[in-house]
Amino acid sequence: TTTPPPAGNLALGRPVTATSHTDVYLATNAVDGNADTYWESANNAFPQTLTVDLGTARQVGRVVLKLPPASAWQTRTQTLSVLGSTDGNTWTTLAGSAGRTFDPATGNTVSINLPAGDRRYLRLNVTGNTGWPAAQIAEFEVHAS
Repeated sequence: TTTPPPAGNLALGRPVTATSHTDVYLATNAVDGNADTYWESANNAFPQTLTVDLGTARQVGRVVLKLPPASAWQTRTQTLSVLGSTDGNTWTTLAGSAGRTFDPATGNTVSINLPAGDRRYLRLNVTGNTGWPAAQIAEFEVHAS
C-alpha cells in the first residue's frame, strides 16, 4: 500500500526561514495558519526571501499568498518570484518576477499557478512593495494543485 499525498496547505507548520525580519514579525508567522499574523522583512533592504521546507519532495502546483484581511491594509503590489528546489541548493524559477496585487476587497490573497513537479523547498524572492518598504506575507500556502 502507498500513503496518500497530504491534502490542503502543505506548508502549514513546516520549517521556514527568511533573510531578515522586523520586530515580532517572524518567518514562522507565514506558516501558522493565521492570516492576522505576518512576516515582515527589514525595511529598505530588497531583495528578501522567505523559504519553506516541505520535509520531502511533494507534488506542487500552486502557491497562495495572503496578507492580513483587515481593511487597515490598503491595496499594495509586491514584486516577487517563486523558486523551487528538491535539495535546497539548486533553484529553478517556477514563476518569474511580477507585480502581485493584494487588495483588501478580494481578501488580500494572491494565487500563483506553478508548473507541475516535485519540490521540497519553495522560496519567495521579494524585490519590492508599493505599500511598505519591506516584504510582507501573512500566509505562504503551498498546494498540490
